[in-house]
Amino acid sequence: MRLVVDSTRCQGYGQCVFAAPEVFRMPGDEALLYEPNPSDEQREKVLRAAAACPTRAIVLDHRADEAAIAQRRAATTAGVVERIVVVGASLAGLRAAYALRREGFGGSLTVIGDETHGPYDRVPLSKQVLAGWVPAQDTALPRSGGLDADWRLGQAAVGLDRRGKRVVLAGGDEVAYDRLLIATGVRARPWPNPDEAALTGVYTVRNRDDALGLRQRLAAEPRQVLVIGAGFIGSEVASNCRELGIPVTVVDHGPAPLAGALGAAVGRIAAEMQREAGVDLRCTTSVSALEGDAEGRLRRARLSDGTTLDVDVAVAALGAQRNVEWLQGAGLASGPWGVACDAGCRAFDANGVVTDDIFVAGDVARFPHPAYEYQFMALEHWGNAVDQAEIAAHNMVGTGPDRWAHVALPVFWSTQFGTEIKSIGVPTFADEIVVAQGSTAERRFVAVYGRQGRITAAVTFDQGMWLEHYGRLIAQAAPFPPQARTVDEPPSRHPVPAEIRQAPSFHATVVLTGHQPSERTAVLVPVG
Repeated sequence: MRLVVDSTRCQGYGQCVFAAPEVFRMPGDEALLYEPNPSDEQREKVLRAAAACPTRAIVLDHRADEAAIAQRRAATTAGVVERIVVVGASLAGLRAAYALRREGFGGSLTVIGDETHGPYDRVPLSKQVLAGWVPAQDTALPRSGGLDADWRLGQAAVGLDRRGKRVVLAGGDEVAYDRLLIATGVRARPWPNPDEAALTGVYTVRNRDDALGLRQRLAAEPRQVLVIGAGFIGSEVASNCRELGIPVTVVDHGPAPLAGALGAAVGRIAAEMQREAGVDLRCTTSVSALEGDAEGRLRRARLSDGTTLDVDVAVAALGAQRNVEWLQGAGLASGPWGVACDAGCRAFDANGVVTDDIFVAGDVARFPHPAYEYQFMALEHWGNAVDQAEIAAHNMVGTGPDRWAHVALPVFWSTQFGTEIKSIGVPTFADEIVVAQGSTAERRFVAVYGRQGRITAAVTFDQGMWLEHYGRLIAQAAPFPPQARTVDEPPSRHPVPAEIRQAPSFHATVVLTGHQPSERTAVLVPVG
């Protein structure tokens, strides 16, 4: 058995897992612990810890229980589902593959990935890898030979033939399937000017090679780093620069760091943290151009306010683009928003009809959540990828009445400038916010988000032990502002506007064809 433990939900109960020397772990209580070969004693400690507190123990390779697997296999769609293809050698793809075997699927399993690397964890790339604590190659997710899968790495999927039930690969090969899981994730949004993006010293941070290149450049102690974008990735990069003693300027067109995810009310607290750490933070500003020298090396940046910065490294932290281009023409409801699916991870086609043979999981999935008025949402969260992969795998081989719904509350975390920021729920769904516990001046507090009289999310700064409590309130549709008395209450708990910056919406252009019900259909028109 191999274990990955996500203790983002560890509420201050102390060290829950005893790690071997080769284990990779993050600082603080947001650790990911990889144990390749746990002893029986370690295994029992992990499972007891998982049962005793809200630690998330993820078993990558369960001990075989042949009788249970055979029983599940008999209850699955054996004979109908003999070939499953997973497109995306990602965290979600790997989790789904293991879950399929655990569910009793004994047929052909193929995992396709465009990178030559096997599945690896992206979380530490903007954290420990940039800080130099962990080599980029050590972020690989543990795998077991018992998975019995055909790995097609370095072979990008370029097309989907739904009628023929085949995935087309870049080299011309085709892989047949009975069930297909789309787990292609996202990629970093590049700097929009290709010539400027090609300058030596301009980086993005999304994959392992990105992080390796930027780490090597930071280790060379650049004179000045420019971070374009003050979301979570940009803020974590800036935090690492300051820890390394490197001067850094952060430029963002929004009113404050993290405003897009947490709202400007909390973002202003993040801005204070950055400035106190020595970051040259410039909000409501954008970068107009990046300029290089005769050798093609980055030398300066021109800002929208007319100023010029001398920089030799620029990190474009502009968000992500979903990897859906290979699905163009396949007739699925896919576009810049991702691939639309129901709460059971079954993909919708362009007509809004749910498919029974194509499923979606991870960052690329856009699904309705009952707790948020069934609004469709796409979540780029580690925990969401794991949870959704398990749901998709179960439903791919299960029967109708036995299918599960993905209704878990989103949880994510970030460590920056010595502070652990954790969230549960969807902050951007809210319109008001109240500090329910702690002190914003001391940067130790719980901010609770609300909409139309009920709690929708909570964000903690160095107060992660309260995350589970507020998760229960969200699940119960508890009233906002919170009514219950808690410890460490501030003098006033008066709600204020959350100042959520609305994310740009994606609208599909559709052409309707035909007149009879048998021929009337919707065709998506590609954007751009």
